[in-house]
Parts: sequence; C-alpha cells; structure tokens
Amino acid sequence: MSRAAVPGLPSRHPIGAQLPALYADDDFAQRFTAGLDTVLAPVFATLDNLTAYLDPRVAPADFLAWLASWVGAADDPQWPEELRREAVARAVELHRRRGTRHGLVECLRLALGAHAEVTGDGGAVWSSTPGAGLPPPSPDGPLVRVWPGRGTRIDPDRVREIVRAMCPVHTVCRVEILPGPPADEGR
Repeated sequence: MSRAAVPGLPSRHPIGAQLPALYADDDFAQRFTAGLDTVLAPVFATLDNLTAYLDPRVAPADFLAWLASWVGAADDPQWPEELRREAVARAVELHRRRGTRHGLVECLRLALGAHAEVTGDGGAVWSSTPGAGLPPPSPDGPLVRVWPGRGTRIDPDRVREIVRAMCPVHTVCRVEILPGPPADEGR
C-alpha cells in the first residue's frame, strides 16, 4: 500500500473553499489550489486515520515493521502477516513475561509456531537465616523441550537464539528438540 497521491481522491478540506471571497471567483486561484488539494488529500486521509495506522490489527502491512520498532517487537518479514500483527500487538505482554516459563513458551510459539514446555528452574534459592551459606550450584539448568507445530520444521539455531534471548542471564538453559509432543513421564 502506498500513501502517495491517489488519482481522484477528493480532499475533505479543499483549500479553494477556504480562500477569501476575493479569490472565490478567480479561475487561476481555484485551479492552483485544486492542484494542492490533490497533493494534500493523501496527507489528510492519513492524518484522519492515524489511529488505524497505530493499531497493529488494521495498520497497513508496510507499517508493521515501523510499529514493531516502536514497541521492540520481533519482526521477521518472512513471517505471515497475521503472525507479524500478533507479535506487534502482544509485544508489551511478551516483554512483561520475559525471563519466565510462560514468556519463553509464548515467544517460541509466536516466533516459530513451535510448542514448548520448560521444566526445572534456574537454581534461585533464598534463606531466612542471616549469614547462611550459599546453596550448591544446580547441576542442571532449566530444560526447554520444543516440538513442531503448524506443520513446520524447527530450526535448532533459531530455537537456541530465542531461548538465549528470553532466559534470565543467571541461568543456562538446555534445549531439546523433539519430533512430537513429549510422552508423559509419570509427572
């Protein structure tokens, strides 16, 4: 979609009608301002619909990358348009959940169409006893299991990149890519 001059787009605010009475009957002034109306009509149309341009659900497709940059959303031009719109619309929610299990699972679902589950923890502990010793380091960090959804293939490098970006800095997440949903292991 282009916001350039659109042939035949009428101006909602014609300049000729706003000129002083002296120029109302002047043919040259009316033709000159009609040319300006043609140039300004798309600008007025854009300004009149500005709220639609800022709403990722209805914004023009070429505006999505710009909106994504405003809210820090992931935007991959190769994603389907519907997925790009959802990523922009949910950017604030995903930022709020960054570093959590739910946030990681949602990010993997949104970015890759993959299903995921996170087990284990990052080894964060606390003590109510002042001066207590540090706990032993956790031998295993969180385990992120990922399997395909939407009938797509999973790119292991992209999964690791997303997990690295979404996991808290103090944790080392292990990634396991499965061909299908994990079998119930008696949990």
